[in-house]
Amino acid sequence: MTERTPPDYDAVVVGAGFSGIYLLHKLREAGFNVVLVDAAAEPGGIWYWNRYPGARVDSQVPLYEFSLPELWRPWSWSERFPGWEELRAYFRHVCDTLALWPLMRMGWKVENARFDETLGCWRVQRESGETISTRFLLPAVGFASKPYIPELRGIGDFAGEWCHTARWPQQGIDLNGRKVAVIGTGASGVQVAQEAAKCARTLTLFQRTPILALPMRQEILSKKVQEREKLDYPAIFEQRRLTSGGFEAQSLEVSALEVDEATRNAHFEALWRRGGLGFWYANFADLLTDRKANRHAYDFWRDKVRARITDSDLAEKLAPFAPPHPFGTKRPSLEQDYYEIFAQDNVSLVDLEANPITGIEAHGIKTQDGEVECDLIVFATGFDAGRGGLIDMNIAGTGGRGLSRAWEDGLRAYLGMAVSGFPNMLFAYGPLSPSGFSNGPTSAEIQGDWICDFMVWLRNEGFDRFEAEPQAEAAWTEMVAQAGAMTLFPEADSWYMGANIPGKKRQLINFPSVSIYAASCEDVARDGYRGFATSKFANEGCII
Repeated sequence: MTERTPPDYDAVVVGAGFSGIYLLHKLREAGFNVVLVDAAAEPGGIWYWNRYPGARVDSQVPLYEFSLPELWRPWSWSERFPGWEELRAYFRHVCDTLALWPLMRMGWKVENARFDETLGCWRVQRESGETISTRFLLPAVGFASKPYIPELRGIGDFAGEWCHTARWPQQGIDLNGRKVAVIGTGASGVQVAQEAAKCARTLTLFQRTPILALPMRQEILSKKVQEREKLDYPAIFEQRRLTSGGFEAQSLEVSALEVDEATRNAHFEALWRRGGLGFWYANFADLLTDRKANRHAYDFWRDKVRARITDSDLAEKLAPFAPPHPFGTKRPSLEQDYYEIFAQDNVSLVDLEANPITGIEAHGIKTQDGEVECDLIVFATGFDAGRGGLIDMNIAGTGGRGLSRAWEDGLRAYLGMAVSGFPNMLFAYGPLSPSGFSNGPTSAEIQGDWICDFMVWLRNEGFDRFEAEPQAEAAWTEMVAQAGAMTLFPEADSWYMGANIPGKKRQLINFPSVSIYAASCEDVARDGYRGFATSKFANEGCII
């Protein structure tokens, strides 16, 4: 006979980034029997995997940290935009301070997760075959956890090294004296290029679309100044929940077309001098909804950048007169001296629109016009955003239906957290939530608080099972699509629209406002968690 026993855990959290760590803390504090698993050797999420030269965050501190006083009071940063090493140290500080280590299983990669309909629990299997059971499955793998590497003929014949920026070897790669080729000029491509330009024998950047990068304005931070500024931290952390991007400021309420040119340019200049992403999230109200307003921002950006490039042909490739897409419809990267490196003799640019890659050979990259010699290829080619990390977990819901199949005709998710046919599962920082449009820690805390409150409510009401109702899921998915249609985002072939992955449905994968999202989730909670079907499970455990 089989023996009935309670599942091993009330909840299994998958992922040790901001969302996963916060969920672990909240659920432990609420009295749940919870464990966190992660394939990485250390916590940090993306900051474990992204350790390439120059890797650093593009949200300034203190915005990019948890709002818990016991964490920020004793902690000080060395830079306004911390690098990966300091961020890893911060995560160790978090786990030490909150005493989370006993609840964490690092180096525990999920091979698959399957819902047992008869017993009402999830079985989560590790690569080694070890299996744990849980009532609730809470993936927190992030929107950018599955790197995308384009298929290039001949990559197996390459005699040098190659890797994706998000899978940089933990022991590092020495760029000194190397012939480096960087494919892609998004955030990681820009950051690697700035470092490689300092020491590589040659650096060749392969650009498909110009990156509309903004000045970082990096600053060294003193502990003394931070201690004084911490008086304002509670207000800052409260304010970031009330903005569209989860930052400290909101866009203006006025249109860029309602002010005169001098006023408009003065605001552009103030944001430009401040540095960071403010030119994107704290600009005029219609920057991302009106083409004429957007063009003013683009022209300002273009003129600023072209003034830094002496070669006119190169200037047209890096900052073309006509916008390659509306400004801000692809995530702007932050740069420190990116446009200046092209004046160096060891740096060159290949325009893939005019000179596409045709294959890889033993000692270089073959293009339509010839061969670029290299001994290291860096793929800075982005991610299968939103869905990739979740699909890689091989999650199967009712009827054994896999999540990849459920999403084969496009992403759908109620509140950007739950999928019909996948009971007792909520994911954080995933598709159709603010995720890619949001400052990470802000989104992690908003969703983490809501998920914990929901699970406490289920426990108090005696419910063992919940599932997103199909009509609620469909309505939320359509609402996100309609919100996107009111913006300029569909005019760009970006990962925001899923357009960077061959065969992926073109749709806006992020909810466009943190504050509206939070209010919507709160409204669902006040209405008895409408949109979720709940039930009490007759059996008390899983069969082992």
